Amino acid sequence: MLEWMVWTTPVAVFFSCIALMLVGMTMWEVKSPTTLRRGWLPMETTRGDRLFIGLLIAAYINLAFIGIAGKLQEWLELEAEPSIWISFVLSMLVLALVMRKG
Repeated sequence: MLEWMVWTTPVAVFFSCIALMLVGMTMWEVKSPTTLRRGWLPMETTRGDRLFIGLLIAAYINLAFIGIAGKLQEWLELEAEPSIWISFVLSMLVLALVMRKG
């Protein structure tokens, strides 16, 4: 059923984290309903809004890293392409920043 996708460990961890975040946010919303607040994003947002924006940014970071990994290998004269874990950690840090300050 899922043969069409390359399920590597980083991909499985990334999607598992997204699923856990959605479950956690749902439970948090039920326990403590959110209110609008204004951070450094140019609009008032709820926790769900910030999660959605953060997940979009995380996806773009991962796609950009996959796109430039080959070039990074050439530019930095590496033996192999840089690990996808680099983009995963970076995207989760940016997601945490958006959730906290956005």
